[in-house]
Formats: sequence, structure tokens, C-alpha cells
Amino acid sequence: MSGHPIKFGTDGWRAIIAEDYTFDNVRACAQGAAQYFKSTGGADGGIVVGYDTRFESDAFAAAVAEVLAANGVRVFLCDSPAPTPVIGYSILTHKAAGSVVITSSHNPAAYNGFKLRTGNGASAPPEILAQVEAMIGEAYGRATPRMSLAEAIGKGLVQTFDPKPAYLQHIRALTPDVGKGGLRVLADPMYGAGAGYIRDVLAGSTHQVHEIRGEVNPAFPGMHNPEPIPRNLDATVAAVREFKADVALCTDGDADRIGVLNGNGEFVNQLETYALLAYYLLEVRGERGPMVKSVTTTSMIWRLGELYGVPVYETPVGFKYLGAKMIETDAIIAGEESGGFAFRGHLPERDGVLSGLYILDLMARRGKSLPALIEELFARVGPHYYDRIDISLDPAGRDRIAALLPSLRPKEIAGLRVEGIDTTDGLRFLLDGGAWALIRLSGTEPLMRIYTEVHDRTKVQTVLHAVRELTGA
Repeated sequence: MSGHPIKFGTDGWRAIIAEDYTFDNVRACAQGAAQYFKSTGGADGGIVVGYDTRFESDAFAAAVAEVLAANGVRVFLCDSPAPTPVIGYSILTHKAAGSVVITSSHNPAAYNGFKLRTGNGASAPPEILAQVEAMIGEAYGRATPRMSLAEAIGKGLVQTFDPKPAYLQHIRALTPDVGKGGLRVLADPMYGAGAGYIRDVLAGSTHQVHEIRGEVNPAFPGMHNPEPIPRNLDATVAAVREFKADVALCTDGDADRIGVLNGNGEFVNQLETYALLAYYLLEVRGERGPMVKSVTTTSMIWRLGELYGVPVYETPVGFKYLGAKMIETDAIIAGEESGGFAFRGHLPERDGVLSGLYILDLMARRGKSLPALIEELFARVGPHYYDRIDISLDPAGRDRIAALLPSLRPKEIAGLRVEGIDTTDGLRFLLDGGAWALIRLSGTEPLMRIYTEVHDRTKVQTVLHAVRELTGA
């Protein structure tokens, strides 16, 4: 059936609960996934099905399991909410063909979603998603086969399990020294699936860990959405001061992103976080290998690549691109502007928990605060300052911007000469001295995002507003 509303964006399908996100539509997604995995011969290994803390996520996950079982596909069903990377790691421990995760990650509370992962734990690449979308189209609007969960469990087609122990054992092996340093750590899972994970990894360590917003609350009170960026972290800032924390590690709704606050309660932006993580791997751990970045993240990665003699690859936004390039090049790290970072030896997929632990290990090994570490980083790569603005659009506005972008060719922006144009993903202006600005329509929300990274802090807002004026938004 053509014209169905189920379209995979930057990472999965997301929609408003009870509007387009219904049990019938989720079952259609499950049927499409079942047909895809069966068509590739991958269904024999089974599929991991997991879910986050959103409204009815467990029930939607059960509906997926019922459809997969009715198609003869074995299911490993998580017995409680779990982060997307934990579910991804469970693919490896079960030698499964892939996973389905019921989550809409950082979207507002009204949304839920459907993420698909392949057998290596990576986001399904665009060519696979196109096939699954087509198969969903065949199932959409039709009755899907279903086997009750009780019957499926009785027949051995569905097996429930706890994904946490195996993941924690693996993470502890990746971070053997992370318990040293005696830091005061604030963990903020933002009422999401990451609750308890950082606290449990650090149990028995020299660190003192205090967790806030660790209970399940699908309304995500006190925030616009469970995305670890400044507008959603007022409670975190207050807790940093109350607990006198050295660092706050904040994970989004499905814990594949990280947001970091320093001991002053100041946000360490996602571009600085990526550069610090890359610096940690290269300088502190002595690792060598390619690095992968999305077009929207920091040019500091190019500079670190030059300094340490490692190649850097750039992709469009989304781990369906970054993960594939990471696998292809055996990269040590991949990262994007949204705060998602992946690491060699783990998964070709974002992991907010591991990212936070690596930041903590960097602080402990260097014996420095985050402001001092950023100063150390800037001494190597030069100062870099970033921000972005998000502008809501209705469908007509989105169409107008999409039609406008190919014609925007300014000679200068806020006094900085435009030295080149890049259209890898959106419209990026390459500015004088290595600065840049980019306009991009979101793949998951009705938004236009404008980004910039410049070398003069005073230029950040003037560049953003000058680019916004170009769009007339």
C-alpha cells in the first residue's frame, strides 16, 4: 500500500502516540522487519526486542514480539526498559540477526518510535531501511499475524531476559581504571532508560555517585524533552551545586547520547565533548586509527587527525552513515553533533553511558577539571566555539526552506568570507579561517537547525542570526 505514514528518518521511525504511533502501525513495522530478516536468512538467529521508559513502550514491544513470533522468528525480549546500546550489545551476546527498539530517544513525551539494528549492533543502513519500508508498505492497513505472548513463550519462540549484567561486565572490561580518581559524579538519566547504569558501573569505586531523575516518569517533567542540552538541565545544574559535583553525566531518553556539565554547572557542548573523547583516545590511551565525524560536528577532529597522523572521514548526519563508515575503516571513534559517540572495541553505535565513563576516566587520569582539559585541548587545536538554533516549521515552511537552500550562495556571513559550499547534508558554508555554518532540516522532527563553529566566541550568535536572516525564518 502506498502513501503510508511510516518513514524512517535519521534514526528510525518516530510519531506521536495515538496519532500515527498506534499498535496497528507498530505491528506493520514488526511485520516488515520480520519479512526483511526472513528474506535475508537472518531470522534463524532471532531478534532482540527492547524498549525505553516511554508511555506503553513495554506494551508496544510485546506487540512486536507477538508479530515476530507469529512469523516464526525467535525473539529475545528485554524484561525491563534498557538503553538502545545495551540492547545493541545484546545482539552480540545472543548472536542475533538484529534488534527492534521501541523508543523515540530524545523526542518530547508525546512521541514514541521504532529503531532497527543489524547483526553487528549498528543502525540499519539506508539500503536496508528502504527494503524494510517497502515491506512495511505491504503490511500497512492489513491484519498482521499475531501469536499471544503467553503462547509464544510457551512454544519457546519468545524468551525474556535481563540485558544489563552482560553489558556491565563488558563495559567494566573496557574501562578497567575508571573507578580511580575519587571524583564526585552526578548521573542524570533524565527519567530515561539509562537509570542506574553509570551508578552501577561505578559501584565500589573511589568515586561518589549521586543520581537524579532516575525513576520512570514518561511525562519527562521539568524539561521540554529528554535531550541532554542546556534548556533541559536546570535541575541538573542545581544538583551539581548541591552535591558539589566535579562532573555531571547526563543521558538522553534511550541513553545513546551524552551531555556533560562541569563542576561549575556549565554545559560542555557536544563538539567539545567529541574533541575531548578523541583527544583521550589518542593522547591518554595511545590509540591510533581513523576517526569519523558527521558534517555537523567539530572541525577539531580534522586538526587532531593532523596532529596524530590519523585519517578523518566525514559523513551525513546519522549513525546509519557513521556506523557504516566506522566498520569500513575500523575507526577508533565516530561522533555527531547531537552528543552520540561510538568506540572501537564496543559497538559501531552511539553509547551515552560509555561516553560518560570515558570522560570521567580522562578527568581522573589527567587529574584535571573539565575547564582545564578544554584549555589543554585548545592549546593543541586552537579555540573553537559552537552553538545551534532550532526553528519549528510547519509543512509549508519546511517545503519553502527545502526549495530555498539550493539558491543560497552568499559571499559573506557576519563579516566572514564564504570560501566554499558543501551539500553533503544540508547546506554548509565554509567560512574564512576554517569556521563554518550549516542549515539542515531535521530528519526526526519538524525543525530547521542552524549550526556554527567559529574561532572567536563573540562571532557565534552573530553568525547564527545572519544565517537565519538568509532563510527568512
